[in-house]
Amino acid sequence: MRDQPGWEAHAAFMDALADEGFIVIGGPLGDEARVLHIVRAADEREVEWRFAEDPWGEDMLQIASIEPWTIVLGSLGSG
Repeated sequence: MRDQPGWEAHAAFMDALADEGFIVIGGPLGDEARVLHIVRAADEREVEWRFAEDPWGEDMLQIASIEPWTIVLGSLGSG
């Protein structure tokens, strides 16, 4: 994953989203072909808009689904 062209710019972009609290947690799943991000967003449009700014573009960063999540056990903090 880290050997792909444009990784450094993508990583800096994602780190900035995490630093500002948009991305709460995230990382690769299983064989690293897919990634899960838990984000704080008002709606799907905000998620799409924010990730569309990624310098990797649609060729590398493709949203498979956006799902609302109701947390009933534990907590991710107040963010």
